[in-house]
Amino acid sequence: MDYRRLDRQNYKNCLASNGLVPKRKKKKGKYFAVKTKYDGIVFDSKLEAARYKILKKHQEDGDISDLQVQIDFPCTITVDGLDTKICSYIADFKYKRNKEWVVEDTKGVITQVFRLKKKLVEALYPGTKIVIVKDPRDW
Repeated sequence: MDYRRLDRQNYKNCLASNGLVPKRKKKKGKYFAVKTKYDGIVFDSKLEAARYKILKKHQEDGDISDLQVQIDFPCTITVDGLDTKICSYIADFKYKRNKEWVVEDTKGVITQVFRLKKKLVEALYPGTKIVIVKDPRDW
C-alpha cells in the first residue's frame, strides 16, 4: 500500500490497525492523587481509601454508625422565587458519632475552591460542620 496517497485520517487508522501507534500515558492529576478501589468503591485518592478502611473498622466496633460515602450537597440559592444552582459539593464521608452527624473530607492539599465550598455548605446547611482530615488515623 502506498502511504503517500492516504489522507491523514486513513494514515492514522492504518498505523493503528498495524499496532504502530504508541499508547498514550494516563494524564496525572494536578496533585498526583491516585484513584483507588476498595470494597467496590472508587476513591479519588489513597488517603481517602485509607480513611474509609479506618472508618469501616470503627463502624464494626460500634464507635460510629450509618457510614455513607461521597455525599452530594447541592448548593442552590433562591433569587426572585427561582432556585439557582451555584455548585455542588461532594463530601467524602458522613456518619453518626455520639448521636450527631459528622461530615468529613480528606485533603492532602486544601485549595481556595475547597475553602469557598466548605464555607458555602456550612452556611446553606445549618448545623453542618465539615471536618478536614489530613491523616487517616486521626480520631
